[in-house]
Amino acid sequence: MYIPDHFAAGTGAVHDLLSKPGAANLVTMTAKGLLATLLPFTYEPAIGKHGALHAHLARNNTQWLEPAIGESLAIIQGPDAYISPFWYASKAEHGRVVPTWNHATAHVYGRLVLHDDPVWLRSHVRALTALHEAGAEHPWSVEDAPDRFIAGQLRAIVGVELVITRIEAKAKPSQNRPDGDIAGVVDGLRCAGETDMAAAVEHASQSCPR
Repeated sequence: MYIPDHFAAGTGAVHDLLSKPGAANLVTMTAKGLLATLLPFTYEPAIGKHGALHAHLARNNTQWLEPAIGESLAIIQGPDAYISPFWYASKAEHGRVVPTWNHATAHVYGRLVLHDDPVWLRSHVRALTALHEAGAEHPWSVEDAPDRFIAGQLRAIVGVELVITRIEAKAKPSQNRPDGDIAGVVDGLRCAGETDMAAAVEHASQSCPR
């Protein structure tokens, strides 16, 4: 990944990308070429030196049947949005502005481990469900469904664990713009309904000394 120094994601930003509920594109190199699947995941920081990502594939998805060659890659995408030059205060000052695309992303590399064990899978789907149900008034849990039904569902999936070897991450929330431009970007993003990126720009401007 191309990462200019001023857009390198800090430790906190990387942790946020890995820890927040979301999905990642799991990409594996195999003898049949590149294979990829979008998978919801949980981040398990206590595993190995850099942590691990836990997810699962449908048993009918042949990606798990093709041995991965070398490192596998999970691409995690944070908030992203188009930034219009009209939002910059500096457009009125000198006009030397162009559009850009704000984004946050992490390329997580690691060794892929398969888990075809009902105990591991039950623990994984319980953790994954708890992560996504955390904000619900009445959170659903695996135990809410009949055990026999859950056992059948578990037989239809295969667990995948990406034991992390390295992470490349980039965060570009307009931190390279002057204060007047940042204020305009926040307002413009909110008007466009891009509230997640607006919050990221605002947070970055408050966190970084200017």
